[in-house]
Amino acid sequence: MKNMKTSTAIAKVCDDIKALLLEKNAKYGDSALKPKRIFSQSGSTEAILVRIDDKLSRIATTKALGGPDEDTLNDLIGYLILLKVAARGEVEPDAL
Repeated sequence: MKNMKTSTAIAKVCDDIKALLLEKNAKYGDSALKPKRIFSQSGSTEAILVRIDDKLSRIATTKALGGPDEDTLNDLIGYLILLKVAARGEVEPDAL
């Protein structure tokens, strides 16, 4: 992404995160917002917050090693987006 305008670089990063989230959503069957609840009975928002904590912990741990890798940052951004989606309550509930 060298020699791009800032607005172009922002759009590229956002497009990459969007593609990642849509790919993972298709691959894992909407598990972030509609978890199977096999062991844990916590809600989807709480589960997302736990995943965000895990990513922040990894970032804090890798700080001494030169900083987080791009995958960790992408995952964190993705979970923050999922948290916002969950907070809006716009996802259709599972059929009973």
